[in-house]
Amino acid sequence: MPKKITRPTKNLKPILHIYCEGTKTEPNYLNGYLDTFFPTNRRLLKVIKIEPTEKNTPVQLVSVAMKAQKEFPDGDVFWVVYDRESEQKYADKFHATAYDRAESKGIFVALSNVCFEVWLLLHFQDVTAQYNNYDDLRSSSALRTKCKERKMLDYDKGDMSIFSIFTKGDIELARRRAKKMNALTEQSANASQTKPYQWNPYTDIYKLLDFIDNFAAENLN
Repeated sequence: MPKKITRPTKNLKPILHIYCEGTKTEPNYLNGYLDTFFPTNRRLLKVIKIEPTEKNTPVQLVSVAMKAQKEFPDGDVFWVVYDRESEQKYADKFHATAYDRAESKGIFVALSNVCFEVWLLLHFQDVTAQYNNYDDLRSSSALRTKCKERKMLDYDKGDMSIFSIFTKGDIELARRRAKKMNALTEQSANASQTKPYQWNPYTDIYKLLDFIDNFAAENLN
């Protein structure tokens, strides 16, 4: 078993580790967020790290975070970011395994149901519709139209510029809309559906952004 990293006591600062399901969209957005809200803080990349990983399923991501917990110092914080995807792709029991493991180890989950693009759509408007998968959202929602209105040729998951089309005001609106959307979705869910991966539409991304803001305020001064 790898030994935990030891940091000098006087310089001991926790590190926020973020593991994303996607290799482009989510990291591009999060890096854009960090660059926009913390543009002059040189210590940022040392204490908030979007970790590279080739793992792309909820269970795999949680397992990677669990392994990292054993290698990094106590006090470091771990988040995993992934999508619900369609029920045909991942059954509820698969998500339950990932969610329960994360919860038992103190790993935070930023889940979007049905996909990360629900969060992006919230930058433009309220969301109440359920989507079956990413392709359904991309073709049926206003996301592509709204992106084109911001001079983006078409919405593409791998576009490095995705964050640049949003203003700080858009992000604050998305936060408020996400809270409203989540509450309405939970209220309308069947009594047997008690977990976020069973609620559509839903997103935790605003919680991650709030955590980043608080973490930076506490550890980057």
